[in-house]
Amino acid sequence: MSQQDNFVGGFLLGTLVGGVLGGVVGALAASRMQSGGKAKSSLPKVDGGLAFGEFDDTDEESIEAARLGLEAKIAQLNDAIDDVRQQLGGINGHSEHPWESPSRIDS
Repeated sequence: MSQQDNFVGGFLLGTLVGGVLGGVVGALAASRMQSGGKAKSSLPKVDGGLAFGEFDDTDEESIEAARLGLEAKIAQLNDAIDDVRQQLGGINGHSEHPWESPSRIDS
């Protein structure tokens, strides 16, 4: 019975502490959002002088160019994944042709 009381007490204390901490963090976040982002960013600066995650140009052309670049990278990754899958298919006993029996080293 003592362990149950300890669990319930710890649960209630954790709920209370978590609620207070969440309220403080929520209030800080809300005040930052209301200030319109005028507060200085705590993100690390990169070589270009912009904080990580900030963009210099946000016009439609640069967004479209970034999207096309990402699509090209995704296509390259998909090709690489397919190549590795084909190379490992025979190793794991899964061949490209399911009617063929997998090769075994010990036979």
